Amino acid sequence: MKLTKVVMYAVMFVSIVAALNAQEKITGQKIIENVYYRDSGEDITSDLTMTLINRRGDTRIREIQQFGKDYDKEEKSIMFFLSPADVRNTSFMNWSYDAEGRDDDQWIYLPALKKVKRISSDSKSDYFMGSDFTYDDLGDRHPSEDTHKLLREENLDGEDCYVVESIPKEEDYMYSKTVTWVSKDKWIGLKKDFYDEDGEHLKTLSVGKFEKIDGYWTILNSNMHNIQKDHKTLMELKDVKINTGIQDRQFTERIMRRGL
Repeated sequence: MKLTKVVMYAVMFVSIVAALNAQEKITGQKIIENVYYRDSGEDITSDLTMTLINRRGDTRIREIQQFGKDYDKEEKSIMFFLSPADVRNTSFMNWSYDAEGRDDDQWIYLPALKKVKRISSDSKSDYFMGSDFTYDDLGDRHPSEDTHKLLREENLDGEDCYVVESIPKEEDYMYSKTVTWVSKDKWIGLKKDFYDEDGEHLKTLSVGKFEKIDGYWTILNSNMHNIQKDHKTLMELKDVKINTGIQDRQFTERIMRRGL
């Protein structure tokens, strides 16, 4: 009788431990949600240098000032091109929503046409201003739009990371899948591989520098390398300011036309 009780308690203990381990086990979905909902402050202002590098090593440099603000159920951002002369006064605005299934709203102002143009869903796969970022890359993809699978855990440049594969639920999406390296303790995507519609490696986004600013982890330097075209876009943020109280009127078509 005593032996029976010992066996029974042992089985119960193993079951409890297994249940606790199951509860603590993190999923690919949860990892991507943690990245998506990571607190980055109420608003942010920064100067952005975008450097385009072709396969011959020729460079084009664009100076940009950008603003972003996080609302309860949406996030708005706007950028203004300051130089060179051929893109000066061009502006771009993006509104992302937390609601599942709702696409980002995007607009671009072209000073030569003196017109604000809305980016259609058919144009989201176009590359933005000659860079290696598509219009879709500039928005925030909702976690519900993909199926996420935790592939493994590994160290990337000294950071312990989860490696998550994301496959779009939309059949005709521009990428067949992405694979993201997410820092375990910071919930920042440190690297992301993009695969084209044929499943071939298309490009890689790599984060070079990040640091805490006013208590928020902020990416300051990144590189998007189009493997197939051997073209790169370097993004470097400077003079980053968080929670300065940006006004709502900053994110309007009127401001896009008026510029800085």
